[in-house]
Amino acid sequence: MLTLDDARRVAAAAEAEALRNEWRVVIAVVDDGGHLLYLQRGHDTQFGSVETAICKAHAAVAFQRPTKASEDAVLSGRLIHLALPGVIPAEGGVPLLRDGRVIGGLGISGVRSFQDGQIAQAGAGAL
Repeated sequence: MLTLDDARRVAAAAEAEALRNEWRVVIAVVDDGGHLLYLQRGHDTQFGSVETAICKAHAAVAFQRPTKASEDAVLSGRLIHLALPGVIPAEGGVPLLRDGRVIGGLGISGVRSFQDGQIAQAGAGAL
């Protein structure tokens, strides 16, 4: 089970990576059912990234893989991914694992997708 303390630790690691690079992002952590557990948005981060970060976290849990998998699939011509409910074909969403089981998801939005992905990996590494 993903606790609020876990979510805060993951978010803090993601925030540290974002701050180190001077990137303004939204950080969203969801539980294993895709429900929002933690959200952080800096005062100067675009508000359009709020829903995107939540959707990336949700998709990472729903499909039990990073959202980069769908981005790569779409870029290689597998457009069926665009028709799947809840798919976000942009890097920045990763499942959070404990003992090999998905216990939640982390979504990052606000900069280029590969940068969102870099921040998400840093956050997930804290778990």
